[in-house]
Amino acid sequence: MFEANSVSNQMNSAQKAMLDQSVNLFNKTLNNGTVKSNELGKDDFLKILITQLQNQDPTKPMEDKEFISQMAQFSSLEQMTNMSEGFQNLTSQLNASSAMNYLGKTVQYSEGENTITGTVEAVTGGDYPQILVNGRYFDMNEIIQVSNTIEGKE
Repeated sequence: MFEANSVSNQMNSAQKAMLDQSVNLFNKTLNNGTVKSNELGKDDFLKILITQLQNQDPTKPMEDKEFISQMAQFSSLEQMTNMSEGFQNLTSQLNASSAMNYLGKTVQYSEGENTITGTVEAVTGGDYPQILVNGRYFDMNEIIQVSNTIEGKE
């Protein structure tokens, strides 16, 4: 017989993680692949400024100084956003360039408790470049040692 006391309305951590992942995936599909942010961006700032101008009291229009101040703030916000995007692009290019320097070099990396030595055969690009050694791709941060020597020779 079924007992009412055996039913739990609490989720364990694995169930909660699966639910959170499903909700986030669903929200991304609703928002055209983007995640909603609680932070105001330059588009939000411009919308607020336009709304202010549209709804201002005609008998007391916005002062020139206030308008210029808000436009200066908008310009500063836009420049900071552009700089941030530029730094992200620079970081990505530096990571890819750094990975390219490993081509043809002998590297040691750890795989569990084993240290494996091999020559870098190929490198992928992107934000998180991968290095191909002994037929296996792995992250650059797994490298322990790099040398110009060919395996077994100095």
